[in-house]
Amino acid sequence: MKLNELKTNPGSTHRRKIVGRGPGSGNGKTAGRGEKGQKARSGASIKPWFEGGQNPLYKRIPRRGFNNARFTTRYAVVNVEDLNIFEDNTTVTPELLREKGLVKKELNGIKILGSGELTKKLVVKANVFTNTAIAKIESNGGKVEVI
Repeated sequence: MKLNELKTNPGSTHRRKIVGRGPGSGNGKTAGRGEKGQKARSGASIKPWFEGGQNPLYKRIPRRGFNNARFTTRYAVVNVEDLNIFEDNTTVTPELLREKGLVKKELNGIKILGSGELTKKLVVKANVFTNTAIAKIESNGGKVEVI
């Protein structure tokens, strides 16, 4: 095969669309632009983000202030009643909580909440404790250690 023998595939090339010409083109008079309106005028180009004079999206969305949500400390939460699965005199650590399935992700640490009743004497190690959790753990003779 030589360069002078190359041919285009049949149907791959199209005739250029001729507009505004005589009866043969089929696009006379308004040249396929329809009647009147902004797009029918000469030099008409509407930006894709133009919304017809409606208040545009970039102006409707609030852009004020600072949001601290990205920087908050999020803790994995465990209730005191969930600690009843451990035996007496057990040292409960974050690794042990993950092992037992009470915590899936540690996030920024572990927080022990005071919901429910605790019946076991435990040594609990976590990052944060609520006051009720501390009271319930220590009322059973247990101990609280902040990591």
